Parts: sequence; structure tokens; C-alpha cells
Amino acid sequence: MPKSAQILGVFRTSVPGRATVLVLVLSAMLAFLPQGSGTAAGGDRPDLEARIADLKAKMTALVSAGLAQLTKLSAQQRLAAPPVIWRVPDAITELKDCVDCPQMVVIPAGEFTMGSPPSEMEAEAQHRVTIAYPFAVSKFTITFDEWEACLKDGGCDGYLPDDQGWARGNRPVIDVTWENATAYVAWLRRKTGKRYRLLSESEWEYAARAGTMTRFSVGDSISPSQANFDGSDDGSGPSETNRQKTLPVGSFSPNAFGLYDMQGNVAQWVEDCWHDDYTADVPTNGSAWLDGKCDGRVMRGGSWQDSQGELRSSARTGEFKVMSSYTDGFRIARDL
Repeated sequence: MPKSAQILGVFRTSVPGRATVLVLVLSAMLAFLPQGSGTAAGGDRPDLEARIADLKAKMTALVSAGLAQLTKLSAQQRLAAPPVIWRVPDAITELKDCVDCPQMVVIPAGEFTMGSPPSEMEAEAQHRVTIAYPFAVSKFTITFDEWEACLKDGGCDGYLPDDQGWARGNRPVIDVTWENATAYVAWLRRKTGKRYRLLSESEWEYAARAGTMTRFSVGDSISPSQANFDGSDDGSGPSETNRQKTLPVGSFSPNAFGLYDMQGNVAQWVEDCWHDDYTADVPTNGSAWLDGKCDGRVMRGGSWQDSQGELRSSARTGEFKVMSSYTDGFRIARDL
């Protein structure tokens, strides 16, 4: 077999308590590209860049083959189909571009149905989204420690957010506007030379679902032992069901992509302009929806103050981009 030959395999996998996911796996014999998996540190730049190039080359072939099969489905069949995740075995899974940079998790390309089904009686119209590229997402929401590293390096417009007396350190940074979040991204870009950014709304939902079709990544219900939100019936607290403040990042188990706190703790700014409803104009390729005046931006994930419904993978809220709150934070993405 020639060294450049590629083998494609398709199988279905089912995680207990979760929806079936269609996973396409590429096994490639490319002797001229480096192999390996795991985390790459930014200090070893040639190795990191080579492994990213390896991932992208193999992913391109896998996505092309996968899309050829998906296009044979009718629009309705495709909408009802389970999520597809295109995984490259032994590829890089995490990276970190500098000592003060956030740890990033590599998210594989895939396709999924975004929004909520009519049975949930919610306002997020379903539509199919294809994310035909791998990208990296911060493992945790950005913390006070990471924000203060930006400040010490002359970034983030010199703004020091209030911690509400809940402590700083590895708690999620709060009281930040959308514009503050983009200032942090701009600092990372200058520092690393890499294209850091906020996630698009569809990237966020794809990453939050991590191959699930249920209301939450953990199933159709979620408990205060799985996320930080107001789980009380009467709004009482503080208690284990309504902690009434943020918790340190990573206090609960990650989702299947290895991302922490995608649901609860702090609501997360994304790139998109706010639209009341999904329409025919909504992007279906993973890009941000930037039509309109854009004074309002989308927030995802729900916070410590919100009830269970606001934590749904499809739930969305909006806020003026110049407003901040003790419920609001953000996480970031990086192009590969």
C-alpha cells in the first residue's frame, strides 16, 4: 500500500445515558508526518505546528468522505440524524501557547442539529450545522488568574473586574463586558501571533453538546452535583442547591470533549450578534452570525444564578455588549 494511502472507518458509539453519535475515524499511513497524541506545549513550536498540520491534513480527507455520505440524505433525514464527529486517532488533543496562556482542548470537526426539538417547547428552531474544521477551545472559562496575567502584560485595557468578595485565583473572571472579552482575545493574539477569538454561537453549542442530543450534555436533566446553578425550588440559599456565587473552574466533571463548566457557573459571551430567533439567514457552517446592528451579543451556558432551563445546551440569552454582571464570563477559541 502506498505511504499516502488512507483508510476510512465508520461506526456508531453509544455512551450510557446519552444519544447515539455517528463517529467517523481516519487511520492514515503518512510516514512523512509526525505521529502522537496528547498535549503539546507552546515552548516546542516546531513540534506543535507539525502536529497541528498533521491533524488538519488528515481531517480534511475525513471530512470530505463524511460529507459525501451525508449529502445523500434528504434535508429532513439529515436534520434528524445523530451528530457526526470526525475524529483523527492519535492526533493532538490539547495545546498551550505560552506559560500564561489558557490550556486549550482540540475539538474535532463534525456536524450536528443545533437548537431544540418541538417537544421541548422552546424557541430555538432546529437547523443542521456543519463544522468542517478542527478548532481549539479553552478547557475552562477564563479565570481571574488568567485575566490578571493579561493586565500585568499591559493588556485588557487595564481593567480590573470586581470579584464580589468571592475570591479571585482560579474562579471564573466575572463582571466583564463583551468588549472586555475581546480585549483579552486581542492581547492573546499579540502575545502569541495566533488567531484567538470568541467562539461562534454554533461552535459553542457543538462543543457543549459534545455529541449528545439531550437537553444537557449529561442527559435530559441536570443536578447541582453536576453544575453550579440555582437548583432550588423556591430560590432559597445559600445551599448545595443554590450556592449563590461562582465556584472555582473545574469543580465538576468535564463533558465528552474534555471541556469544563460549559453549563452553569458563569454565562459565556460568544461572538454572534443577538437575534431573537433563528431564521433562514443563520449561518450553517460554524461561523458567527454578524448581521444587524450588533449592539447586543449572545451569551450561552447559563450561570450560578439561573435555573435548570437556562443551562440547556440550546438555551440562549442576549445582553448589550457594553454591559457586565457578576453572572457573566467567557471562554475562548483558537483557530488551528
